[in-house]
Amino acid sequence: MNATMQKIETMPADVQREVLDFARFLMSRQESHRQGKPLKQNWAGALREHKDRFTSLDLQKKASDWRI
Repeated sequence: MNATMQKIETMPADVQREVLDFARFLMSRQESHRQGKPLKQNWAGALREHKDRFTSLDLQKKASDWRI
């Protein structure tokens, strides 16, 4: 860690601020992953009106086509 701090200390002040901002961003991103936000399933049943026209297999194939 000392080598990292030595490199940062040799940088201009504006670059040091950018490094600090980036470090804060990384820490906040890591904290949000740790919180384990609950999975929202408010989409469940959204295609109910189409159940007579499409099977779940049809929808899976179409979703697979879109990913390619």
